[in-house]
Amino acid sequence: MHTISFPGLGIPEFQVHETAFTLFGMEVKWYGVILTFGILCALCLFYYLSRKVENLPENHLYNLALFTVPIGIIGARVIYVVTKWDDYAGNIGKMINIREGGLAIYGGIIFGGLTVFTYCRIAKLSFLKVADSVAPAVMVGQLIGRWGNFMNGEAYGVSAHVDTLFCRMMVDGKATHPTFLYESLWNLIGLLLLLLIFYRRKKFDGEIVCLYVGWYGFGRTLIEILRDDSLYLIGDKTSKFSIKFSVFVGICSVILCVIGLLVFSRRAKKLNAEATYTSKFSAANLETVPEEAAEESASESEPEASSDAPEASESEEE
Repeated sequence: MHTISFPGLGIPEFQVHETAFTLFGMEVKWYGVILTFGILCALCLFYYLSRKVENLPENHLYNLALFTVPIGIIGARVIYVVTKWDDYAGNIGKMINIREGGLAIYGGIIFGGLTVFTYCRIAKLSFLKVADSVAPAVMVGQLIGRWGNFMNGEAYGVSAHVDTLFCRMMVDGKATHPTFLYESLWNLIGLLLLLLIFYRRKKFDGEIVCLYVGWYGFGRTLIEILRDDSLYLIGDKTSKFSIKFSVFVGICSVILCVIGLLVFSRRAKKLNAEATYTSKFSAANLETVPEEAAEESASESEPEASSDAPEASESEEE
């Protein structure tokens, strides 16, 4: 149970409970319910974009979902455990007990992305087309899933002047930055930009997934700086020198976005140029065929005429 309020926005105190309901004596957490709802919404958007926009075969979409979702969840858990190894070392049961919480979204993205890439290679699908349809779907899952953090009273941030911030969130009497809300809104804005602007004007395969990686990485880097419960790649919040895992990956994501856009754009221009040249060459050949055929027929008829001439003269002499 957590007591939450947004005094700067005029929202008084209210209480949220981590448990949604109890089933056969087992507590079902709001975090899991919200995360599951986010995944279902993401799958619906992925299906729509894959079929209606990218024209991908339907049977492969179900296979992708069946493989990618569970492997992505496993990846999110693996990265979380690795970045908190001191808490899990030597306790395999605790590592796999996902009911205690602990998922790193970047782990889900990385493992899920590798799964999609591997499947596309085996099934001979265009990875970039699939990735373009997956990216907005992932954003849907993220913007919804972050509200699971709200129900848990977690994923908040601190700063020197947070007490006077108009959108501050009070969690159990402590003034915080509602970083879960920041990230949810950031993903919502990115989703609208991708679907309403960039997808409609998509110039080459891979453009959408690169923009997603860059947008999310940039926003997550800024938001993660505020968070007080981050996962660390090096050190921790008490160390003189430390690197937050999500900040490091976020910066790498922005760099990959720029590189990806340049590489895929040049690749698309090269393919378009080759296709244009091939079509013009084919058209030129088609135009010359009648002339060549006429010349060939004329050359064939001349010998026949010459061969007939002696016979005619012989008949006249007879």
